[in-house]
Amino acid sequence: QVQLVESGGGLVQAGDSLRLSCAPSGRTFSTYALGWFRQAPGKEREFVAVITWSGGRTYYADSVKGRFTISRDNAKNTVYLQMNSLKPEDTATYYCATRPSGVFGIWGDGRLYDRWGQGTVVTVSS
Repeated sequence: QVQLVESGGGLVQAGDSLRLSCAPSGRTFSTYALGWFRQAPGKEREFVAVITWSGGRTYYADSVKGRFTISRDNAKNTVYLQMNSLKPEDTATYYCATRPSGVFGIWGDGRLYDRWGQGTVVTVSS
């Protein structure tokens, strides 16, 4: 079973940068992609970005395009979310999640992801 561990959250000021990490462990051969989602207090969970595990294709939410970059290091079995030019509205708990092979649908549908990490909190002050 795949387990996910996120790290890298913290308190920063608007305009600062943070890099989140997600390290899946366990049986990952059925993982097709790994995505980042976030949930702000009182709001619904929203899609942030996703990367396919083998081909490295990336997709982003419009709200973070141009500011966030998702990448992977296969040697370290880790996926990163580099967040630049952070805004107060980026404040949320960020979760990574795995999408298994053979599941079809839009990247942003969280119901199509089967394993979730515990989340890491990002707070951006104005």
